[in-house]
Order: sequence, then structure tokens, then C-alpha cells
Amino acid sequence: MRTPRRGFSIIEMLIALSITATLLTATLTALDTSFRSYKVTTEGASTNVVARLTMARMMAMIRTGQEFGPYPDDVFDAATNPLESSFIEFETANDGAGTRQVIRVERRAQSDPQRGPFELWYVQTTIVNDVVVESVERPMLTGIVDARFTLEYDVGPRLRRATVDLTIRPNDYQDASFSADLDTPTIRLVSSVNPRRLDD
Repeated sequence: MRTPRRGFSIIEMLIALSITATLLTATLTALDTSFRSYKVTTEGASTNVVARLTMARMMAMIRTGQEFGPYPDDVFDAATNPLESSFIEFETANDGAGTRQVIRVERRAQSDPQRGPFELWYVQTTIVNDVVVESVERPMLTGIVDARFTLEYDVGPRLRRATVDLTIRPNDYQDASFSADLDTPTIRLVSSVNPRRLDD
């Protein structure tokens, strides 16, 4: 005589489904957390590299530039020298016959709040006989929390030292809405440079 085979009862099936659902939920939560952590790390690393390259390029341009601005009202007044500004401009070429090239690096307000309050812009202007004939501008960095230029002048006024202070929020704007709620630490880069003295 055969013993009848007994299947799972409805209660046993519900318990098995509940355990499976709990395990799948835990696994998906762990994967999501891992992906978010990876995204924060890659955003920080890529922004750090780009910001450092931008800072090195700015330092090289300032080192070889001449005729810097903005100027303080009085180089002997400690209240205005060193001068703190949201931009720096300098001459990079002058043929002596009236054609000059001026570079301006400036902090501008950002229209998209997810990308930070500011952007860092590069503006290159060609001037012939005191008339602007060409101007090219493009963003250098986005996600700027703050950008300050501290300019210390000698008598002349001749720039003695320029200090650039950048605070940047790590970003990867291919998916800005995804990372907007993540608490990512800011990156701060501060660098000083002494312009090359052409008459020394």
C-alpha cells in the first residue's frame, strides 16, 4: 500500500515567499547602496583630476602673463592690497604694433541650481588698436561653490603674487538628478604663483 505524497501547505508557501522577498529586497538595497557609493567615488575622482589640471593650467598662464588686473586703487593701502576678486585678467601676447591678446578667468553665476552656484569661465579677447576684434569664451569648470582670486601688487603696479582659491562640488552631469541628493564632500584647491619677471 502506497503512502500518499503530501505537497506544501498554503502557509508553508507563504512563509517561503516572505523569506524570498525579504532576501531579494536586502540584496537590491545592498546593490543600490553599492552603486551610489561607486558613483560618489568616481564623481569625486574625476572632478579632482579635472580641477587639478585646470588649476595647473591657470598657474602656468598666470606665471607667463603680464599686465594683470584688476588693480588696487592704492598699492600702499593695506585695505586694498592684496586685492580679492572674482576674476583675474592678464595679457598673454603683445606684438608691439597694437595687437594684444587678453585672457580673463572669471567666476560666473550658474543658471542650473543642481550644478552648483557658479561656473569658472575662460574668456580670450583679441584687441587691435584698442578695439576688440574677437572674443572667445567657454566654461572651464562647473559645480563651483566658490572661486576667489587674491592679487598682491608691488609698486608699478606690478603683480607680486596671485592666489587662486577654488571650492568645487564633485559632479558628473550625465545624471545630475541622481546625484543631487547625495552628500558629497567638496574639493578645495588653493595655489599661489609668482609671475615671471620679464625685465629681470
